[in-house]
Amino acid sequence: MSQPILQIQDLHTHFFTDRGEIPAVDGVSLYVRPGEVLGVVGESGCGKSVTALSVLKLIPQPPGRVTGGSILFKGKDIVPLKEREMRTIRGNAVSMIFQEPMTSLNPLFTVGQQISETIRLHRGLSRKHAREHTVEMLKKVGIARAVEIIDEYPHRLSGGMRQRVMIAMAISCNPELLIADEPTTALDVTIQAQILDLIRRLNEEYQTAVMMITHDLGVVAEMCHRVAVMYAGKVVEEGSVRDIFKKPLHPYTQGLIKSVPRMNEQHRRLFSISGNVPVLNTQMKGCRFAERCQNVMPLCFEKLPELKEYEEAHSCRCWLHETPKEEVV
Repeated sequence: MSQPILQIQDLHTHFFTDRGEIPAVDGVSLYVRPGEVLGVVGESGCGKSVTALSVLKLIPQPPGRVTGGSILFKGKDIVPLKEREMRTIRGNAVSMIFQEPMTSLNPLFTVGQQISETIRLHRGLSRKHAREHTVEMLKKVGIARAVEIIDEYPHRLSGGMRQRVMIAMAISCNPELLIADEPTTALDVTIQAQILDLIRRLNEEYQTAVMMITHDLGVVAEMCHRVAVMYAGKVVEEGSVRDIFKKPLHPYTQGLIKSVPRMNEQHRRLFSISGNVPVLNTQMKGCRFAERCQNVMPLCFEKLPELKEYEEAHSCRCWLHETPKEEVV
């Protein structure tokens, strides 16, 4: 097994607001190996995007701050790095495809200017050669009229085209790690399939490690090798795609999978997990999912279970899988 290119260890990212300290990411540990696609799934507000932004040190300060843990990229902790040092990594060795391309692209500059800026900054190319490389990148992501599109402004492009531009920008310096934050949100299914196919080809051809953040389990099944399921700022289950779909251990993961509609089944009403995600605070104790769990026990409200490996490379954070001896508080 190759060493992880990215290893997040006990990461804590908190936001300091008028209503108190919010632990948006509360002790998350993840890793991604070269050539691997890791899926990070969970409903809105579980901490997926904050984890990704923490890796690139893009958490707005204030109100947010990484308060603990380490983020090792190729064995080096990037948490203590200054902004000038991060600029040599961000967009170069590590790139990110943001969730909404319309708000991520600057409306005042053409798409060519925005991609070229990244290339000139990290590759040191001249303006002419950077423009040529930009055209190549636009063609690589499936934009046929690259020579014309390069001088267009973002608002003149469709949602799918803007997302392709974002991917072209992200891969322009051949990154070793690509973070894709909901890359197919708000796109129609045809464009979604094209974008996912593009990311898959990048992963296979260049052995680019990918962290795929999504709430779509269909995307996970199609794209990923391993999955980390997050809930209320914590990883509650982690394992291979096969293990997660065939034998989910955590009640939350089981609920997510049951919520997916199936073509061969007919129901009057789709399954949904009852209740709401808890309001995060630093005084929380017990399992975060306890109030919504159908298998809840008194112990679940008293003590937070640890993330333990119950099968080979399949971990879960749940008291249901502890032996009676271990369940005693």
